[in-house]
Amino acid sequence: MTSNKTVKAIIHIILIIVGIIWIYPFIWMVSSSLKNNMTFFTSGINPIPKEWRWDNYVRAWEVAQFSDYFMNSVIITVSTVIIVVVLSCMTGYALGRVAFPGRTALIAGVVALQFIPKGYTIIPLYQLVNYLGLKDSYLGVIFAESSGAHVLFILLFAAFFSKVPKEIEESAEIDGCGFVRTFASIVLPTAKPVIATVSIMQFIWTWSSFLVPLVLTINKPELRTLSVGMLSFTELYATDWTGMAAGATIALLPVMLIFIFMQRYFYEGISGAVK
Repeated sequence: MTSNKTVKAIIHIILIIVGIIWIYPFIWMVSSSLKNNMTFFTSGINPIPKEWRWDNYVRAWEVAQFSDYFMNSVIITVSTVIIVVVLSCMTGYALGRVAFPGRTALIAGVVALQFIPKGYTIIPLYQLVNYLGLKDSYLGVIFAESSGAHVLFILLFAAFFSKVPKEIEESAEIDGCGFVRTFASIVLPTAKPVIATVSIMQFIWTWSSFLVPLVLTINKPELRTLSVGMLSFTELYATDWTGMAAGATIALLPVMLIFIFMQRYFYEGISGAVK
């Protein structure tokens, strides 16, 4: 019994050490946001600031226009999440519940699209947005961010919907529900954990997206998102490192809060889809 307790204690100590090493870069970033640019370089790995400089956050929020970039990120991210969730759940329902010719080949094609890097599609994506007259606009960035196969999300919904008992749909049909109403009113409410999972993952990806917002707002800096707005701290001959750390902390805070408050639904969605 004593040996088992000793082994557990050693495992816990090792895990604590690994956890500290794992989160140290984030701790260092937050502490760097409270230093000045001199101590940023001289303090080394010491995370404790000698002087707490809260004005770095004021400079990031006001001078670097992070207040505007924050609202841009909110508008673009929320709109993208809504579009992706709607499209993914409808596609996943069709693949998971409806038997049609070529279904297996279609699923294989969708999975194959996952291996196409985002950078390879940026040129045709830019040309399409420009052709539609949506360049340098919210709609252009939103449509570009919500485009793509979204393979993982579609497969999550398909796996979940495929496990829903057919008796539920049959009962809805007896009560006079059509295909769309059965999906929207009967089946979709059961997929709340998967919807939360997809929403969290797409929120994180869109919120931290850099390439697409950079390319599509290059002529209109006021439409930049937070990730692109980090360029505001970089000048030709100098870089405001502590301001950049403050900006990065501001940008990461919403992602952390959303994951903390919705992590239960995230785990339920992943486990439910896998089952």
